[in-house]
Amino acid sequence: MLKKISLILLLLVICATHVQSQQTNTAFKIIPLGVKGGDDESNLSAYMLAPKGSENYVCLDAGTINAGIQKAIDQKTLKGISEDIQRKQIKGYLISHAHLDHVAGLIINSPADAAKNIYGMLPVLNILRDKYFTWDAWANFGNEGEKPQLKKYTYTPLEEGIVYPLAETDMKVQAYELSHGKPYKSTAFLVQAGNSYVLYLGDTGADEIEKSDRLIKLWQTVAPLINAGRLKAVFLEVSFPNEQPENQLFGHLTPKLFFSELGKLKALTDANAIKKVSFIVTHIKPPQHNAEKIKQQLLSENIFNLNLVFPEQGKQLTIN
Repeated sequence: MLKKISLILLLLVICATHVQSQQTNTAFKIIPLGVKGGDDESNLSAYMLAPKGSENYVCLDAGTINAGIQKAIDQKTLKGISEDIQRKQIKGYLISHAHLDHVAGLIINSPADAAKNIYGMLPVLNILRDKYFTWDAWANFGNEGEKPQLKKYTYTPLEEGIVYPLAETDMKVQAYELSHGKPYKSTAFLVQAGNSYVLYLGDTGADEIEKSDRLIKLWQTVAPLINAGRLKAVFLEVSFPNEQPENQLFGHLTPKLFFSELGKLKALTDANAIKKVSFIVTHIKPPQHNAEKIKQQLLSENIFNLNLVFPEQGKQLTIN
């Protein structure tokens, strides 16, 4: 009898250790629905994110939805009908800021969507409620604002640094304010699944240009997660090449500023730990010759030997 009890206890310990290991090593899958900044309405910032093995996604920004899902279907990244995937697999939207290249897909495709949450900091949600989901601009699919309210979307405000569950997923989120051309603000989302994290930054300027401390505070927050091997990826924008004048950055980064900011993060982290993080480059703006120049500058100036990832619309990324 004692041997049976001991065996059972041993099996429970092994199972618990396995579960804990699985949680610690959670992998994420990312399906870019749109990767560009600027004026290509078919390929604007939007990334479906889920833990590996799950089909319950959140969408990080929503500049392009339907066209991006269709691109993923064409490349066999997703299976099914575009409208069904949006309705059933995207469980909510995390909106960093309300510029059209980050919300146009959400607005245009709202008639075909299903009921779900829109997560964001209160000023962002207020713009969606008061400027876009109105009867003059489109229709009010929200649960607040002009009447009649169709109540398809529920505005879910996030307070900085507080952990919130993401409904119908196995993920949680914390929001952090960014400066995107003062006084305009954007948001970073720290998304957790198990004991692993990804960090998504909406559009942001560098602290030195913005006269801000938002990025250094964010780096101080996430550095311990990098050192512990728990932060798997960072989405960070580079909108313009280095030649762009500082007074025409409009709250964006260049390759030089990208590495300047990541140099501050590197100073807070273990040299080996930060090399395990995937840095996903987002929001590169057209024209094409500028986009090529940005990529070339990033690759040639990568003195920290960081793992740079250039996402492509419709092609899945797996982050371990």
